[in-house]
Amino acid sequence: MNKKIGKLIVTMFGIGLVKYFPGTFASFVTASIYYFLYTIKFNYLLLILINFFLFIYSVWMINNLEGEFAEIDSKEIVIDEFLGQSIPILFFYIIFYEGLVSNTFFFIIVFLSFVGFRFFDIFKPYPINYVDKNMKNGFGVVLDDLIAGFFTLIVLYICIIFYGQI
Repeated sequence: MNKKIGKLIVTMFGIGLVKYFPGTFASFVTASIYYFLYTIKFNYLLLILINFFLFIYSVWMINNLEGEFAEIDSKEIVIDEFLGQSIPILFFYIIFYEGLVSNTFFFIIVFLSFVGFRFFDIFKPYPINYVDKNMKNGFGVVLDDLIAGFFTLIVLYICIIFYGQI
């Protein structure tokens, strides 16, 4: 595929070009998309396939766009935020898909996933910081956000179990 299409995808159609907090904006857009798709009961199997494709494509394209951005993990590249933010939201999307919870409760889960993911993505506790500093390639760019997404999922899941919602 050509580099223009690749740039569009890794910048989430220009969201990464937002002047202030492009990663946070990309995470917010991602969360909003998932909430909307949940309300219309969009098929989660298709979402899983889309995420799998985006993961493979993004790793490959980030490597192929080396030199097109100031650095390999440029702030303009925000597809990694989409993929990382998708981890906790898609997990609960699948669990709640059959309508076991209201849209309002799912909104709360999406909001908490957004806050949790941004926390882990910004503060980068170990091993996120290790991956961020030492894996300077497409896989590393995406992996630190996937780990942040898994951390968010684990914390949120434990909180939900603790409060007896699942």
